[in-house]
Amino acid sequence: MPIKLPAALPAYDVLSHEGVMVLDEDTAARQDIRPLRIALLNLMPKKIQTENQFARLIGATPLQIEFSLIRMSEHQTKNTAAEHMEEFYRPFSEVKDEKFDGLVITGAPIEHLPFTDVTYWKELEEVFAWTQTHVHSTMGVCWGGMAMINHFHGVKKHMLDHKAFGCFRHHITDPASPYLRGFSDDCVIPVSRWTEMRQPEIDAATGLTTLITSDDAGPALVEDQAHRALYIFNHFEYDSGTLKQEYDRDVASGTPINVPMNYYPNDDPTEQPQNRWRSHAHLLYGNWINQIYQTTHFELDKIGT
Repeated sequence: MPIKLPAALPAYDVLSHEGVMVLDEDTAARQDIRPLRIALLNLMPKKIQTENQFARLIGATPLQIEFSLIRMSEHQTKNTAAEHMEEFYRPFSEVKDEKFDGLVITGAPIEHLPFTDVTYWKELEEVFAWTQTHVHSTMGVCWGGMAMINHFHGVKKHMLDHKAFGCFRHHITDPASPYLRGFSDDCVIPVSRWTEMRQPEIDAATGLTTLITSDDAGPALVEDQAHRALYIFNHFEYDSGTLKQEYDRDVASGTPINVPMNYYPNDDPTEQPQNRWRSHAHLLYGNWINQIYQTTHFELDKIGT
C-alpha cells in the first residue's frame, strides 16, 4: 500500500513519476485500515527537497502511511515559500496533543553552534520529551540525532578540523538487528558534516548499541532501546545529486571544500556522480517502518503508555 500525501504537495507528483504508490486523502479514506502515522519534523532550510527524500523512503513500504509535516513553532524559514509552509506544515505547538507511530527529526545546518545556543533549543527539548509519551519510535538524523543523543545521554558532538564529506564505507556491527535485516556486511553512506560523535563516549553511556560504523567516519547508526529511538549521523536519504549540490554551492561561494570522497567516478567532479547507497537506504527505512508496524499499538491513544 502507498503513502498518503496531500495531492498539492510537491512530493506527490515527484513520487508518482518515480513509480512510488501515493494516495490522496479521499482515496485513502475508502480503505478500511489504520494507516501508520509518521511525522517529519523538518529542520532543514530546503524543506521541499527534504520532504521528497524522506517521503520517497517511507512510502516505499507495503503499508499505508499517513505523512505529516511539522515545523518548530516560532522559527521562520527563509528558504521555502511562506505559502508552502502555511499549507502543508503545522507548528509543534498544534500537534503536541496528537500521537504518532513514528517521527523523523532531520538535521540542520547549525553544527557550529552549541546546542543551547540554538534559538529553538528549548522547544526541541520539549519535542524530545514529547516523543516518550506521544511517539512510538523516533529517528534522529545527522544533527537531529546528535541533538537527541546529547539530550538523553549527554553524549557530546565534537568539531572536526575538516568536513567529513563524501561516500564512506561502513560496516555492520550488529547483523542480528531487525533494523539491518537484508543488509550486506558493509555499505556506503553519504556523509556531510563538520562534527562527529565518538564511539568511546557512546560506549560509556547506558543502553546505547552501535549498529553501523565506519573506520573513517566514525559511528553512523545507534539504537537507543529505552527511548525507542534510532540516531543516524549520516545521510541515507540523500538523492544522487545532493552532495554535488553542496559541493557546487561551496565552490561558487568560495568556501574551502574538498571534492566529496568516493562520490564522482575517479574523484572527478566533471563526471556524473554514482549512487551506491539507494538499496540500503530503502532497507533501513523499510525495516524501521516494519518494526513500527509489528510493535505499535492499534489504538493510537495507547502509544507511549
